[in-house]
Amino acid sequence: MALKTIQYDNKSFDISYEIINQSSKKDIIILHGWGSNKDIMSKNFKNHLKSFRHIYIDLPGFGKSPTEYVLTTNDYTNIMELFLSAISASKDTIMGHSYGGKIATKLNPKNLILLSSAGIVEEKSAKVKTKIKMAKFFKTLGLGGITKIFRSKDVDNMSQNMYETFKNVLNEDFTEEFKNFSGKAYIFWGESDTATSLESGKKIASLIKNSQFKSYEGTHFFFVENAKDISETIENGIL
Repeated sequence: MALKTIQYDNKSFDISYEIINQSSKKDIIILHGWGSNKDIMSKNFKNHLKSFRHIYIDLPGFGKSPTEYVLTTNDYTNIMELFLSAISASKDTIMGHSYGGKIATKLNPKNLILLSSAGIVEEKSAKVKTKIKMAKFFKTLGLGGITKIFRSKDVDNMSQNMYETFKNVLNEDFTEEFKNFSGKAYIFWGESDTATSLESGKKIASLIKNSQFKSYEGTHFFFVENAKDISETIENGIL
């Protein structure tokens, strides 16, 4: 593990990262999803994609990259731009899982790899809508503390700044970003994904003109069982 300090918006960010296959000349940047970390991605892909130098990164606020600041997706993108430049890494090929897929898309690589990416706003279930209404009702009564019981499980044990960050990035519509992406996209999805639905994956594939879509049995972390096949598809397409 290595650490690089980045200065952005008059703030310091310590970015934890790991590089595998140091001698390879082609870089692949690998970004984890919300609530995850670089170790989960490394564990599943480090024995594959052997033609690439893997760069696994803990996004600020996750893993071993602490932060006390409230951030937006634009902030994350800008921080990653500065970080990649600081370590002299190419951003030709970037993989992103879930929330990491949005950052990967905004970094505008030549080769974009999306694993059950966030970015399509989906209709909320009746249960979720009810929770939101109840939370708003208690907040109007000045009982904001009670609203914590209505929060998503994604924010359990989350610091206040990361909870505010979560609210900033949760319902972003990336339709235009996907539509305007001009590189090559490799899109992979879990057919039983309940966090980002299979229909969202198909929509992203329809929005990106030069894209290839493949789905697998599995949920939001479908890549755990399918990393080898995903890697072979990427290598066959890029190399």
